[in-house]
Amino acid sequence: MKKAFSLFVAVLAFSAVSFAQKGIVTFTKIENDFGKIEQGKPVSYVFEFKNTGKDPVVLGNVAASCGCTTPEWTREPVMPLGKGTVKATFNAGVMGPFNKTVTVPSNAENGTLYLTLKGEVVANKTAAPAKTGNK
Repeated sequence: MKKAFSLFVAVLAFSAVSFAQKGIVTFTKIENDFGKIEQGKPVSYVFEFKNTGKDPVVLGNVAASCGCTTPEWTREPVMPLGKGTVKATFNAGVMGPFNKTVTVPSNAENGTLYLTLKGEVVANKTAAPAKTGNK
């Protein structure tokens, strides 16, 4: 009797797994290092992904970790084997190192994913030198 019950549970579990096939978001890259960027010059990076699952994927409200980063993303459903993007633009306003996160929720099997932008904001080379003295 125990063997029959175990077999029934195994068949039921296998059936549930085979019916629960969802879309899967697979990014080609989840982190971008801009290196040194000039202050006052926004920079952007486009993260590309593919739906490697069996069902369409829809991204939710993609959000950045701060107001200095603005995301844009594919809003229509991404079909199986289809591609989509998440573009993140960082406004390099404050000098120093930065590490920003973009949260990407979806209906995919792997759920919410996190993308990272990092680098260092340095002084703008084209800024006019400060005037000194009274001339």
